[in-house]
Amino acid sequence: MTAISSSPADLCTEDRMVPSDTPGIGLHLRRKRLKGTDRVPAERTVLFMHGATFPSASLFDVPLGGASFMDALALRGHDVYALDVRGYGGSTRPAEMEAPPEAAAPLVRTETAVRDLGSAVRHILEESGIDRLNLVGMSWGGSVTAAFTAGHNELIGKLALIAPQWLADGPVRIDTGGALGAYRRVDVHAYRQRWLEAAPEGRRADLIPPGWFEAWADATLATDPAAGDSGLIRAPSGAVLDVREFWAAGRTVYDPGAIRVPVLLTHAEWDVDVTIGQAQALFLRLTAARYRRWVEIGEGTHMVIAEKNRRQVFDAIASFLEEDDQGSFRPPT
Repeated sequence: MTAISSSPADLCTEDRMVPSDTPGIGLHLRRKRLKGTDRVPAERTVLFMHGATFPSASLFDVPLGGASFMDALALRGHDVYALDVRGYGGSTRPAEMEAPPEAAAPLVRTETAVRDLGSAVRHILEESGIDRLNLVGMSWGGSVTAAFTAGHNELIGKLALIAPQWLADGPVRIDTGGALGAYRRVDVHAYRQRWLEAAPEGRRADLIPPGWFEAWADATLATDPAAGDSGLIRAPSGAVLDVREFWAAGRTVYDPGAIRVPVLLTHAEWDVDVTIGQAQALFLRLTAARYRRWVEIGEGTHMVIAEKNRRQVFDAIASFLEEDDQGSFRPPT
């Protein structure tokens, strides 16, 4: 990847709250772009959407190895946004998340996240004076961005998916069984074992470079003001209920055949949360996409974007976003 600028110090970062479609619920939106940049064309405007457990700052803006995923794209001249839907990160947490989880039903189903994504998309388009933007969604975020795109192709230029959910042919690790409350408490430091156990035993030692997990864990804990010294963050349970009622029950949340924009699917070989079979099944259903591409990353898990081979994902997505409709490189304007 040849960057326009080489240092995150050349970027400006903005954090803001934008309104959702629900009174009292604000959505946290982070923006990164090169300093001195005034207007960026639609084809270089991109919005990231997080997964079911960790918010956008945790997945897309931890500067591992000197730069985050958001940094990597912004340094190439992209106008980069990252959204937290309600209940996650810097966005408003529903009142039920301040009570014990068993006191309410699972919060933030996929349909709610799609609405929140729509609010963010329309805010960016109106503010920037553009008619469409690009989406990058990871895991559950892949479902959210794909579902939105299927219903609003006219607002989306390209769709990049990182290990997106699809119909499961076996147990889904995020659903541990039992009753679901409004939200889950996730032990961030204990997540390391779950993360590494997806890789072959003899290949785990160098999967995450030294210091990276600790930096990621610290950044993740900082996204929840209730974490304190507990090591726990809160994550809404709605996406897990959708796994039970849709993905593990043979029902889809959206129709991939309704997506007409170019699609890139990226996946890593050791991903046990979204298997290679699931990735293939989804790819084959993207029949109306203007064009589609599948990039398989060797030696990576579901969290490949925070592992040693993360730059391969960055490069694949940057190349996809920067090519024209014929697949040729399109230089920044």
